[in-house]
Amino acid sequence: MVYRGRVENGVIQLEGEVVLPEGNEVAVRPLPRRAKGAQRPPRPSIGRALLRLAGKAKSLPPDASRNIDHYLYGHSKR
Repeated sequence: MVYRGRVENGVIQLEGEVVLPEGNEVAVRPLPRRAKGAQRPPRPSIGRALLRLAGKAKSLPPDASRNIDHYLYGHSKR
C-alpha cells in the first residue's frame, strides 16, 4: 500500500483517513517537486498498463486462460 501526503511545518500529513499501528516502521521517498500549476502526467489506462504484461508468462498450458480456476484452485475444467 502506498500513501500520499505533504510535509506541513516539518510534519508529514498523509492524505485521507490513514491510521497506522503505533510503532509501525515506514519509509519516506520524496517525490520531485513540480512547478506551481503543473499537473502530473496522466496515468496509462488499465488496458494499456495490462497490455505491457501480455506475453510475459511462459510455459502455461494452452487452455490456461479458459481454465484458470482449475489451475489455481483445482476447480473442474470447462
